[in-house]
Amino acid sequence: MQRFSALALVRHALNGRNGWERQWRDAEPKPAYDIVIVGGGGHGLGTAYYLAKKHQLRNVAVLEKGWIGGGNTGRNTTIIRSNYLFDESAALYDHALRLWESLSQELNYNLMFSQRGVLMLAHNSHDEQVIRRHVHANRLNGVDNEWLSASAAKQFCPPLNISPGLRHPVQGAALQRRAGTARHDAVAWGYARAASALGVDIVQNCEVTGISRDATGRISGVQTTRGAIRTRRLGIVAAGNTSVLMAMAGQRLPLESYPLQALVSEPVKPAFPCVVMSNTIHAYISQSDKGEFVIGAGTDSYISYSQRGALHVSMHTLEAVCELFPIFRRMRMLRAWGGIVDVTPDRSPIIGKTGIPGLYVNCGWGTGGFKATPGSADLFAWTLAKEEPHPINAPFSLDRFGSGRLIDEAAAAAVAH
Repeated sequence: MQRFSALALVRHALNGRNGWERQWRDAEPKPAYDIVIVGGGGHGLGTAYYLAKKHQLRNVAVLEKGWIGGGNTGRNTTIIRSNYLFDESAALYDHALRLWESLSQELNYNLMFSQRGVLMLAHNSHDEQVIRRHVHANRLNGVDNEWLSASAAKQFCPPLNISPGLRHPVQGAALQRRAGTARHDAVAWGYARAASALGVDIVQNCEVTGISRDATGRISGVQTTRGAIRTRRLGIVAAGNTSVLMAMAGQRLPLESYPLQALVSEPVKPAFPCVVMSNTIHAYISQSDKGEFVIGAGTDSYISYSQRGALHVSMHTLEAVCELFPIFRRMRMLRAWGGIVDVTPDRSPIIGKTGIPGLYVNCGWGTGGFKATPGSADLFAWTLAKEEPHPINAPFSLDRFGSGRLIDEAAAAAVAH
């Protein structure tokens, strides 16, 4: 068995972040592209990959102001599920889940995708009624979901405390067995390598500073910190920065940006078999392949671009987690953060055209962005290539805010993550 010194292991870890995983061309931008995508996260890189793979559009550039996998893609809680209530949302997220199931093989890259199941806990009669409604609606849409008693939930997840004396006792749970987790930043690296191999230019450290329009009002290009780039089709998919970028083109969107809290523990041996979520407590927990417990909380109550977030949100979540899983009380937390999420009034995304010819947007996912990654990318690529929406993302157009469709999907989602 090969042995490594501590220094060698540190160097290997650093190279893993900045070297051997990054097997794509770090390109110099060309003067002109058929399509430019702003945002080098999972959604943006996936869009470029599907443009090249499915639509044979390879004169494409992905512009990233930082480094690949360094934004929201690298600071999320890895959960993947499709148990949404509304027909439109169930179709959208289950499309993504079906792509997740074969994505490691398609990209030839280990995304650490694990269909370990997601349990959604019910703590009172209202929770039970809402969650049972989800189960029935999901089954009607062909999405797997099932109701478990409290004892069956504990059998599926042994660390769960179902004692009746809890502040929020567990009455039962919904289980989606196909749901699970994947490694967050690996999906960006996998898409980056595959897109680059198909001829897509990936340009890091390239911040967009302006968006140009011609005399007719159509998009004509972008200004960046690495020079001007001409294009007739521009796709904005940059979580946390969408409103700023769209304002450069004179387009306003119904978005607000909030820090979403999360934290991880010290690593331990495998002790947690699934993902557990609770809307009443507003907490969720899973264990990563590195052994850390990944714990998620809610959004801050105020609009902010802070990537740290408020301490009281995390503390409330930890108290709840310790009550549900008392064997973890002595665990130490390693780090906490706040990913910036763009949120629409109805908590559903916007995927499609804007009021400006040649300008397309993919935003507003709120807490649902990671789980939707391959589906979002596939549908946005279709929309950019054909200049019209796919039937699955057609309901999520910008004009729905005038018609009042898809109002309050946050409640329909059971847990807003």
